[in-house]
Amino acid sequence: MSTTSEQKQYEGSVTPVGNSTGLRMPKAFWTEHPEFIGKVRLTVVAEGQVLLTAARQPRRTRKEEQDPVMGSFLQFIEKEMIAHPELIEPADADQLRRIGKLVKGVR
Repeated sequence: MSTTSEQKQYEGSVTPVGNSTGLRMPKAFWTEHPEFIGKVRLTVVAEGQVLLTAARQPRRTRKEEQDPVMGSFLQFIEKEMIAHPELIEPADADQLRRIGKLVKGVR
């Protein structure tokens, strides 16, 4: 596992599980991201890269009720990513810094 100021990365391995193949990840991944325990979806976005999506969404408190406009936008983005994975580009450190400045103080 390596840590940067922008994102946390985890190193795992591909391993046989019965008659199937599974991904073995460090305990820290499962502890910090329990939303991935259970059903997940893997979408190949480029050669050697996948997008891992949790099938079950984390529970929300009443304060965190979903915004229907944001929900619709995120569904649109998800469909576009699946339909056109070749258009996805990784964010670099400079872009993440600019985004951080843009949203500083936003809640």
